[in-house]
Amino acid sequence: MNPKTPKRLRAKRRPPLTIDMILAWADDHFERKKRWPRSDAGPVRLNLNEKWSAIDQALLLGLRGLPKGSSLARLLAKFRGVRNRKALPPLKVGQILKWADEFKSRTGRWPTQKAGAISDRGWYSWSLVDAALLLGRGGLPGGSSLARLLEAHRGRPHQQSIPRLLHRLILVWADAHRARTGRWPTVTSGEIHELKDKTWKTVDTYLRHGARGLPGGTSLAQLLEKHRGVHNRLTRALLPKAQILAWADAHFRRHGSWPHARSGTISSSGGETWGGIESALQTGRRGHPGGITLARFLERERNAPIRKRPPPLTEGEILAWADAFHANTGRWPKYLSGPVAENERTTWACVEQALRSGQRGLPGGSSLARLLASRRGVPNRLGKPKLSVREILRWMKSHQRRTGKWPGESSGPIPEAPGDTWFIVNNALYMGCRGMAGGSSLARLVVKHFAD
Repeated sequence: MNPKTPKRLRAKRRPPLTIDMILAWADDHFERKKRWPRSDAGPVRLNLNEKWSAIDQALLLGLRGLPKGSSLARLLAKFRGVRNRKALPPLKVGQILKWADEFKSRTGRWPTQKAGAISDRGWYSWSLVDAALLLGRGGLPGGSSLARLLEAHRGRPHQQSIPRLLHRLILVWADAHRARTGRWPTVTSGEIHELKDKTWKTVDTYLRHGARGLPGGTSLAQLLEKHRGVHNRLTRALLPKAQILAWADAHFRRHGSWPHARSGTISSSGGETWGGIESALQTGRRGHPGGITLARFLERERNAPIRKRPPPLTEGEILAWADAFHANTGRWPKYLSGPVAENERTTWACVEQALRSGQRGLPGGSSLARLLASRRGVPNRLGKPKLSVREILRWMKSHQRRTGKWPGESSGPIPEAPGDTWFIVNNALYMGCRGMAGGSSLARLVVKHFAD
């Protein structure tokens, strides 16, 4: 230990670790849990002062006497034979065919992607082999499949057309998206993680209009509904005009007024809403030609009077309402703040919508938060400035000089960047927010720029 190191830093230095020590703790974890530990497995049972996440970090950065450039997953793969999906051994076509021949001689049939684990090959399963052939992983060129490989080299016939192959590829990407985000992809989900130059909107266009070997006539939502059982709200049953009018007549008898898009749920309709009816009439779904609103529909069919359009808004008027809201409550309004006290027919949500989409005489492209940030100086947490790697590295050096260690996501606020924390910066590096490319982290920056 350097004698010049301040006492407060020497006292916090953690005891050294060894590979044998970590493996002993991992063996105990496996005996109790019947699975090997991961970096998110929490405290170490045999030493509650240690966490598996800290051990993984020490292996990555070479801290506490350990060699750098490793990880918990790599360590267990090397010394315990645990499969590390991020570092699977390379695949060769000849090896896959040899495994297939062994499978055929053992079972009397050729393997498929659903054939499970490859016997005596703890690293790969047939589904992983099929995905590697499809996506080009493990050193393979991609664009193939297990069925096509066996057809080409073993003469096994199969009926898998190009559209089916491409559909399967899209489903593989969709499964990966759901595993990563917890949600199925939609046309607004942005770039496909496996294809940085393609978006889910592009895939939906190919499916609809036919391209890249696809026949067209379907969509991303329909594909996921058919093969993954994902509910598709656009494929609900037809909605006859007579049924809408019957519901509207019943609403008029009960309330003395005709329904509008915000009239809520329709009684005795099985969950239909007037907002859903409005959407179907406007967009041409559920058997309707589209291009008409609920108000215009009822005007045409029942001579219902059209409600007066809301009056135009100005930014000055909105700011006056916001100032009054702040004077009465001590805080600035948000789009969820309910009705505007000075105009009971308008809500802050309507104001937000008008600012964003350019309704009621406003230019559009703004929001309530942006307006208050620019005209009243109210902090906008979604409007933080872009970051740069050079700037982050400068902050990291300052943190290291102050504390004697490199910052992590739990290192708290950044003095050089008021309002930012190391957690926010780490999240931006990983998710690709605020001008960052994504896929990085504070730990990776340390390894790349500061490792000796």
